[in-house]
Amino acid sequence: MRAVRYDRYGGPEVLSVGAVPRPSPGPGQVLVRVHASSVNPIDVKIRSGGMRLVTGRRFPKHTGGDFAGEVVALGSDVTDVTVGEHVWGILSDVSGRTGAAGEYVLVKPRAISTAPSGTDLVAAAALPAVGITALHALRDTLRLRSGQRLLVVGASGGVGSTAVQLAHAWGAHVTTIAGAANTSFCRELGADVALDYATTPPDALKGQFDAILDCHGSSVRDYRRALRPGGRIASPSAGAIPFALLSIVLPGPRVRLLMASPRRADLKTLADHVDRKELRPVIERVYALDEIQDAHRATETGHARGKRVIRLV
Repeated sequence: MRAVRYDRYGGPEVLSVGAVPRPSPGPGQVLVRVHASSVNPIDVKIRSGGMRLVTGRRFPKHTGGDFAGEVVALGSDVTDVTVGEHVWGILSDVSGRTGAAGEYVLVKPRAISTAPSGTDLVAAAALPAVGITALHALRDTLRLRSGQRLLVVGASGGVGSTAVQLAHAWGAHVTTIAGAANTSFCRELGADVALDYATTPPDALKGQFDAILDCHGSSVRDYRRALRPGGRIASPSAGAIPFALLSIVLPGPRVRLLMASPRRADLKTLADHVDRKELRPVIERVYALDEIQDAHRATETGHARGKRVIRLV
């Protein structure tokens, strides 16, 4: 089978596509033929060596964390998945021992769920990681409820665009902060108010929101003042770590970092939203497997309208 690997940490140029043995499922494992995977910021961070204390120095490594595809084989003791089933999922192992940017991937049943029927598998691959992150942020960390006012900073990216759609479906009043070129796009996703970074200083929003999701992380300090008393602010970005630590000892609202863990039930929740037309994948571009370096380079810029997807079928 063909898969992406790399033999050292570095820039996108370390990624290569080559032949590797096709895995066989052992007890409690599922073999999925990958139709598509997507590129997430954490993939770039791991490949560059930014998480080497966690990922270690054992090479070669693989890349790609979320995917959609078809079940082709089952190991013993697997009873709740069927061959031929269309599934989507997330790999929780960040060590690089396995990756979804390849023609086949071995997973545990708990890492996958039936893919939504309301979209094709290539599009579906854009959603698992950002969908789980957005779901945990809104439901578990921010505890968003219908009628509350939510501010999404960095709303045009993968997590932000997903969060806007979910919050709109739940009945929240959604305000977005993004570049001028993306304000209309944010309204299409369900934003009630779409603001431009360049013309909206954070002080103009003081005390307006019950919850804030800052997808960039570096803006947390500026936007904390936009919270109402008792409000919550969260970020999935490592850029928010210094502010999260400082907020423990400084007066004002706590900054909460998102540490979302994939759960099968949450993947099903996302699929239900897709099938009810409340959530759609937002894709910047679909790449071929041989274009994996280009996809990583584009992701490194930090600018995207949605996700970058790697198509394998």
